[in-house]
Amino acid sequence: MTLSVSRPAAMSAADTSQPTGILFDIRKYSIHDGPGIRTAVFFKGCPLRCIWCHNPESQSFEPELILRPGRCIGCGECVDVCPQGAIEILAPDSAIVTDRTKCQACGECTQVCYAEGRQLIGRRYSLEQVWVEIESDLVFYEQSGGGVTFTGGEPMSQRPFLLALLHLCKAGGLHTALDTSGYCSWEALDEVRPLVDLFLYDLKLMDETRHRQYTGVSNALILSNLQALSRLGHAIRVRIPIIPGLNDNAENLRLSGEFLSRLPALERVDLLPYHASAEAKYQNLGQKYHLSGLKSPSEERMQEIAAMLCTFGLTVGIGG
Repeated sequence: MTLSVSRPAAMSAADTSQPTGILFDIRKYSIHDGPGIRTAVFFKGCPLRCIWCHNPESQSFEPELILRPGRCIGCGECVDVCPQGAIEILAPDSAIVTDRTKCQACGECTQVCYAEGRQLIGRRYSLEQVWVEIESDLVFYEQSGGGVTFTGGEPMSQRPFLLALLHLCKAGGLHTALDTSGYCSWEALDEVRPLVDLFLYDLKLMDETRHRQYTGVSNALILSNLQALSRLGHAIRVRIPIIPGLNDNAENLRLSGEFLSRLPALERVDLLPYHASAEAKYQNLGQKYHLSGLKSPSEERMQEIAAMLCTFGLTVGIGG
């Protein structure tokens, strides 16, 4: 495959008519977000509040200040520049503390924190700025059959920006993947779906009451959207996070297997084992982590769950 993609003439960083979006990362050389080597574009903001979320910085639609105390060298530069007076040095150990009730995430303190103990997560991007990042990876797409994956957060929550980026990618012949919770109107998904080559679709819990309890929203829309996409023949990979004690019980797994086995089009199911690596992120964002002490499922347990779902005629993998 040879790609020859040029920046669309109609797109300009100075064109205020073009949609913009809030992103919190653009990750190069991604190999776990679809086929081949990919550029993963992370949208900020999500309507769900999954208590196991491993990207808590993706939840808010606004930029956030993340603190890494272990990197702080105590220079005090941040204290001097904070316009809200939210940072101070406390005696007797000269600790630098931040009052998050005063902080407005303006980012002034991050500009003088050369030790990177303070970082602003999330900023507004133009189409031009994202396209520059995508363009730089074209050689990897050519060699690996990769492309661009839009993830988050929930990309559908910033649909105008997502739609514009998808149009650019498809005009350039790039493979596109959308990692989504499916929690959006069918009208919105119907507008986007013709431009998506692969859906990476999250399935968390089958029981609606428990889904509300652990994610904050009903799963009715999520399930109906998945069924509709499948009926239309879209390429879909369902991703199930395995959270010990929450959704790995026999009843939920059985209901998941039965539901997925009835979908007319489904490439595979990927099981994603829970891990606690995000706990420090919650602390650094000033948020409470509700699953402290929960251990990851063993490899043996993951294999058991995969084998059980395979009995429904599903193609199942671990990771992905």
